[in-house]
Amino acid sequence: DGLVIRVLTREARARELVDAAFSVPLDAVASAMRLLCSRARVVAEGAGALPVAAALAGAAGEGRVVCVISGGNVDSSVLAAILAGETPR
Repeated sequence: DGLVIRVLTREARARELVDAAFSVPLDAVASAMRLLCSRARVVAEGAGALPVAAALAGAAGEGRVVCVISGGNVDSSVLAAILAGETPR
């Protein structure tokens, strides 16, 4: 059968599960981290704040958007810089 795949690669599996992918500037991620911290009192690392950054940038489409926010594994000095308005590189 041509539809049977004996070994499923990560990319093939991801294509089955993912509808779209977005690119978000680092400044937008830092801004999302600040927003989450100040408004929701949630400390999220950059990767955890990425869904919020994509939604705020309008990259997630129209209508209601659900963001899974995860990961608080951010260095305290990096978090302090972000909360002070900087974008660490």
